[in-house]
Amino acid sequence: MYKNQSRTQNYTSRRQANWAPSRTQSYGRNQNLAMFQPSVKLGPIAHTILVALMILVLGLIYLTQTTKPVGYGYEAQKIDAEIAELESRKADLEVENARLTALETIEGSSVAQEMTTPESINYVD
Repeated sequence: MYKNQSRTQNYTSRRQANWAPSRTQSYGRNQNLAMFQPSVKLGPIAHTILVALMILVLGLIYLTQTTKPVGYGYEAQKIDAEIAELESRKADLEVENARLTALETIEGSSVAQEMTTPESINYVD
């Protein structure tokens, strides 16, 4: 029992020695009794600069996130232009196909086969 009593007295004396008398908070077991005191203290100008840097970094992150859809818009516009060009080529090919098909149909018709070739051809000057 003597060992336990000396530990309690030692704990109490350490707690009283480490803390200023103005502190009214009491700590129990497994709680830190030492308080971290930073060796470097920042002034108001340094705090202002740090806050400005944090705002700047957040602004840059925001800008990178908002400009991503613009890049997608350029890609979509490029694809739309390619689609329009391919549709135009398709329409031209359909017209060409109709012309060639019509010529073959006319040449193969019974009216065209009954025609004769002219015996002489005269040109007007």
